Amino acid sequence: MTLEDADLLGQRSVDEQFMRAAFKEALFSEAAGEVPVGAVVVLNGEIIGRGHNRVVTDHDPSAHAEIVALRQAGRILENYRMPSASLYVTIEPCSMCAGALIHSRIETLVFGAAEPRAGVVCSQRRFFESEFLNHRVLVRGGVLAEASGALMQRFFSEKRGRAQGS
Repeated sequence: MTLEDADLLGQRSVDEQFMRAAFKEALFSEAAGEVPVGAVVVLNGEIIGRGHNRVVTDHDPSAHAEIVALRQAGRILENYRMPSASLYVTIEPCSMCAGALIHSRIETLVFGAAEPRAGVVCSQRRFFESEFLNHRVLVRGGVLAEASGALMQRFFSEKRGRAQGS
């Protein structure tokens, strides 16, 4: 094993640790009847913001997991900019959340499963590669993707089942 391989394994382990924390947040969303997405903001190896979808609960179209986590982190830091922080989220972000990552100056985005319908990191667009952006976000995807994708599939399958049974 090379030093580079060891570094990659170490990073994967860290990514999985924080993605598990985001996944726990997604379970809170699911329990509340919200689309099960969870996110955490990490700075210097510590979680400083947690969020899960609260759109229905808060009657707020902007209350996506990423936004909720960024808001909490901003309050803790007393700053809306987080240039050394990472955001871990169970599902590929939408355009609103990708824009918030740019404005907050998040350094790294780590996401779980791709979101083929509305994801703008690699599915529908490659937003962070846009030339007009004044900030660059490092991206790592596919961390615990199977678990995150399965949670979403189960949620929507059950929701469709309830709708058909009505």
